Amino acid sequence: MANKEIPEYITFPRTFEEYRWYKPILVFIIGLIIFIIFSALLDAIFSAIYGESLVASIVNGGYEVLNNNIGEIYTDLGVIIMIPSLYLATKIVKDRPFSSYSSSRGGWNYRLYFKALIIPLLAILTFNLISIAIGGTDGTYHFSVVFLIISLILVPLQCIAEEYIYRGLFMQTFGSWFKIPVLAIILQTVIFAVSHGYNDAGLISVFVSGLIYGFFTWKTNGIEVSSALHTANNLTVSISVMFGLQSTSSTIGWTDMAIAIALDIAICLIMYYIGKKTDWFGEIKENSKIS
Repeated sequence: MANKEIPEYITFPRTFEEYRWYKPILVFIIGLIIFIIFSALLDAIFSAIYGESLVASIVNGGYEVLNNNIGEIYTDLGVIIMIPSLYLATKIVKDRPFSSYSSSRGGWNYRLYFKALIIPLLAILTFNLISIAIGGTDGTYHFSVVFLIISLILVPLQCIAEEYIYRGLFMQTFGSWFKIPVLAIILQTVIFAVSHGYNDAGLISVFVSGLIYGFFTWKTNGIEVSSALHTANNLTVSISVMFGLQSTSSTIGWTDMAIAIALDIAICLIMYYIGKKTDWFGEIKENSKIS
């Protein structure tokens, strides 16, 4: 199927008969209530296993908690539960199919996701190795095969969950309301940035990442490529922290911010060029349907 035959993702909700401007608000409210319930259950489970003091330190801590195995698992799960929360909310409101949050090409395209994951993953890993060779390490080694396997499962799901909410629910909602793609991208980026607990430099870096993720979602009519970019970033950090090569922090230096933004932009340009040349963005699943 050619690109011109694929519905515009950002305004895609308006193509469904049951669409009403207020329904995304209902989805958000109901999804938030379900998310709070799931979060309470997650807290109860981890408190029963590890103690309330540990859970409290994780909940009240910044991104430094990701330097600890349990802290990262808890944090990842705390984001992943947004997927079932959104799914149940859409089923209750019945405004449109859940798969329409994935793409306007017929649901989630796994092939596109994994293809788009290769370039940023290799680029970020190479850059990090060079940086470590020059500047040395600043983390604590806590590698284990079990935790590696857990990270390989949870980190991608955590990133995909964020894409469903920010580039899916928020960006499609703004796009359906205003019908201006650029405005929708900017508004979801603002929400994406302020919801991360970094200092000013960190927020600017996250803001640029949000713009890039939104841009690719717009151009590819789906969240697979943005999810791949997001996964590549978070997974390399998780692996680096696990091997003690670096540590995470809520405070980002201005130099690190500038380097991170430059790397994001470079990867964005490479991905867009290759994507257009190879027609990644025109892919659509055979015999796909919205469900």
